[in-house]
Amino acid sequence: MFTSVLMIEQPLTTVDVDFVTSLHGDDPVSFVVLMQPRGDQDRLLRAIDDVALGELPEAIREGDEPEGEDALGPAAQALAHSLNALRQKGAKAVGQIVEKHPLDKLQSVVDETGADEVIVLTSPHFVEEFFHRDWASRARHKVGVPVLKLFAHNE
Repeated sequence: MFTSVLMIEQPLTTVDVDFVTSLHGDDPVSFVVLMQPRGDQDRLLRAIDDVALGELPEAIREGDEPEGEDALGPAAQALAHSLNALRQKGAKAVGQIVEKHPLDKLQSVVDETGADEVIVLTSPHFVEEFFHRDWASRARHKVGVPVLKLFAHNE
């Protein structure tokens, strides 16, 4: 069985699930999903990304994103939704919320599970990507398995 570690920051959409579950054809795939609450990321960088994408109303609302303990409830719901969607497509899926140090957690999960790959599925983060500080760029130097970066879809 092929094992993928899937790093996400928002619930998987139907398009996301269809895509990641079809990456390896008919081969069975097992997913370990790591969900980082969106509120724990840098608010200013998110607002800059929103402006770059032409989503000014989203940039204004960045201050309303829950942070810390308040972000855990929505993250748990997003993770449960994503795991259920993967399982409905026939994949094995487990997951957890990552509150701190997502790349350290990623490394330990890859080591513990013997994962074959890492899939980073996020919204565009232009500032972080430009400076190669996004999850995928940093993970490529850390985990020792192929890292695939995909942009998440919105429904």
